[in-house]
Amino acid sequence: MTSPILVTGGTGTLGRQLVQRLREAGQDVRVLSRHAHEATDGVEYVVGDLLQDEGVDAAVAGAGVIVHCAGSQKGDEVATANLVRAASAAGKPHLVYISVIGADRIPVVSGADRMMFSYFASKRAAELVVSGSDLPWTTLRAAQFHDLMLTVTEAMAKLPVIPVPKGMRFQPVDSGEVADQLVQLALDSPAGLVPDIAGPRIYGTAELMREYLAARHLNRRIVPVPIPGQAAGALRAGANIDPDRAVGRRTWEDFLADRVLSAA
Repeated sequence: MTSPILVTGGTGTLGRQLVQRLREAGQDVRVLSRHAHEATDGVEYVVGDLLQDEGVDAAVAGAGVIVHCAGSQKGDEVATANLVRAASAAGKPHLVYISVIGADRIPVVSGADRMMFSYFASKRAAELVVSGSDLPWTTLRAAQFHDLMLTVTEAMAKLPVIPVPKGMRFQPVDSGEVADQLVQLALDSPAGLVPDIAGPRIYGTAELMREYLAARHLNRRIVPVPIPGQAAGALRAGANIDPDRAVGRRTWEDFLADRVLSAA
């Protein structure tokens, strides 16, 4: 019997696709979830909470690889430290962590920065927990997912006038393509910090919004708004994109065609 691959965050946007792909690759999968789920063919579920350090020991027991996809706006370093502690005591499996491009380049120092960009700081703190552990590890940084961009644009499009951050650019990537990459990393040897994965095109915030409005046949006024702070300045300088790693294939337009136009 082969050791299962543990996936944290296995019921989220990325995790669900990762679990499916691991099963297609013939791997047994274990999912750590805060809620109970019925086991399916090749997938078992363990109820637990990384932040509260509940059920983590049972989740990591016997796992040969852990793919850590769980995350939140705050507390990632605590949750990751709890996972690392349990994994270190359970045989030191290979830990694969998904982070975000710019985690190491976007300073989050002021109160306003923390309110808007705490995700980057949380991911960076978790990265340091992983790299400073005694586990064999791999970390992949990805650009923002199309799914996140859709959530944001859908919410903003409800306004009669849409404010968008002035001067910021994004390089959204398909979450399924990130899942494909994580499968390869999970089945390979530990590699430390690996090259980023980003989408094929870079968009300004107004362009992302215009494409969404066009797909929905909506007419809204878009107003660029300057955002103060060091973190916002870093985003305007391109800290969250990686033009040299435009390895994704699915564009924002492709994603909208599937998720918005096909649902119309």
